Amino acid sequence: MVFSVHHWAAWAPGLVGQDAWRSWLSQPHPLPAEGTPPLTEMPAMMRRRVDRLGRIALQAAYSCQADAPPCPMVFASRYGDMGRSVELLEQLAQATPLSPTSFSLSVHNAIGALYSIARGDLTAQSAVAAGAETVEAAFVEACGLLAEGAPEVLVVVYDEPRPAPFAHFPEQVALPHAWACSVRAAGEGPTYQLTCGASEGAPERTSVDPLPEELSVLRFLVSGEARFEHHTGSRLWRWHRDA
Repeated sequence: MVFSVHHWAAWAPGLVGQDAWRSWLSQPHPLPAEGTPPLTEMPAMMRRRVDRLGRIALQAAYSCQADAPPCPMVFASRYGDMGRSVELLEQLAQATPLSPTSFSLSVHNAIGALYSIARGDLTAQSAVAAGAETVEAAFVEACGLLAEGAPEVLVVVYDEPRPAPFAHFPEQVALPHAWACSVRAAGEGPTYQLTCGASEGAPERTSVDPLPEELSVLRFLVSGEARFEHHTGSRLWRWHRDA
């Protein structure tokens, strides 16, 4: 799969703007655990329904897309809004009536749906969750939409630390974050290639990458690096930037 990336934006507590993100991606350091973007682009009545994870994801989407015309969207999150789901399960355990609104907003495509409603955008939208390969799955989906004739696709990647009942599980998300990019067909801007092959096992590493996979991909896309490899299970994903 070959594609190009034109615009990008990201948000995390303590990180606003591309320069701040480039600096942090090159030298990651601890960030504040709390923080929520203002999300002033969304009407206030609808904004009240969006929790922290949704606000972070939508802030990245709004910042990336700005006033660009509608296009298909791919929202990708490994865990989604688990905090809201845990709250609903606790209410069930206590025999407390559930809020229909809270339940409707707990599904994996709710954040993208709110974005499309707020913008009056009737173009195609999908929500992706594919474990450790969630970012790759999102770009596979985006490239499929480009192949079907879409001139541009908005990809939004977001996650946050899991709530207390799941905090002890492995592969914990380190910080709440989101990033978005507009993807177009190759030939318009920096061109990238994504391939998947068989993996012969985890690579030997001289140092441990402090970034999770989805932020390592963002670092690759914005830093000018020539390539990035992601080993997961029996597969090896190769990201390559054309000179």
